[in-house]
Amino acid sequence: MRFLLDAEQREFAASLDAMLTAADTPSVVRDWSRGDHARGRALWRRIAEAGVFALAVPEAYEGLGQHPVELALAFVELGRHAVPGPLVETVTAATLLTEPGPAKRLLPALAAGETMATVARDHGYALDGEAAGIHLSLTAEGLRLAPGHGPVRPSLDPARRLTPLDPGGELLATGPPLAPALLLARLTTAAQALGVGLALLDRTVTHVKRRTQFGVPIGSFQTVRHQLADARIALEFARPLLLGAALTMTAEDVAAAKVTACEAAYRTARTALQLHGAIGYTAEYDLSLWLTKARALRTAWGSPDECRDTVLSGGRRW
Repeated sequence: MRFLLDAEQREFAASLDAMLTAADTPSVVRDWSRGDHARGRALWRRIAEAGVFALAVPEAYEGLGQHPVELALAFVELGRHAVPGPLVETVTAATLLTEPGPAKRLLPALAAGETMATVARDHGYALDGEAAGIHLSLTAEGLRLAPGHGPVRPSLDPARRLTPLDPGGELLATGPPLAPALLLARLTTAAQALGVGLALLDRTVTHVKRRTQFGVPIGSFQTVRHQLADARIALEFARPLLLGAALTMTAEDVAAAKVTACEAAYRTARTALQLHGAIGYTAEYDLSLWLTKARALRTAWGSPDECRDTVLSGGRRW
């Protein structure tokens, strides 16, 4: 299969990249990590104005219909700029809300960026529950609109703030479409991870060109070049798997894309940390914003082992 992005898709990704570059997202991420959501919400509305969330919402509810390829392209850019918030959870909620009543009531606000949604299994933790306006809980009875959330819990990634959801609430659907929702969650997580990996690689290449040792840039050392080349190959191998999965949207293709992109990002994070030396460990250095995200995304919406099992079972585990 030969797959190439068309001009409109490339322009869409480029416009998002330009908008997020101008937004100084590292400072937005640091505010978000402290619980200050003002700048994050403003950025969220600009992302919505670009049409990102509408790409997961049906046209009947003021969206653009589901477009997995364009969503994947958008989430690569969101990951590249470390945009905070329940991004994956919001598009996943759009897939779960299929009952006409709740969909008509909740989806237009999601498409317009007026609110955020988060999703958790019963008694599990939800991402950014204190920032989200819609809290969806997957229980044994079905999909519920949780009445609220508990306190923020410590997280590996300070910008991924975890909260328990309150029990009970309105029952929105007794048989929500779990499989399609999980597919979109894994696809967008994979895309976000690929963007995170690309950002880590770009920053590391810039660093090794500037950092000198024995009078020369450390990037001139053969072992450094080999490490960066291995990271580049892993990330570029993940890209066609991601776009192919966005076209087919089969369980095994999406799982393969998820495990490949997340493992490539995690490998790149380890390389970036090693080549940056001690400054890579410091929370004050921006590299940490992507390092922690690469680790968290690796197990979000399916661990590497779970995704490999799905690939080997031909999707039957879904």
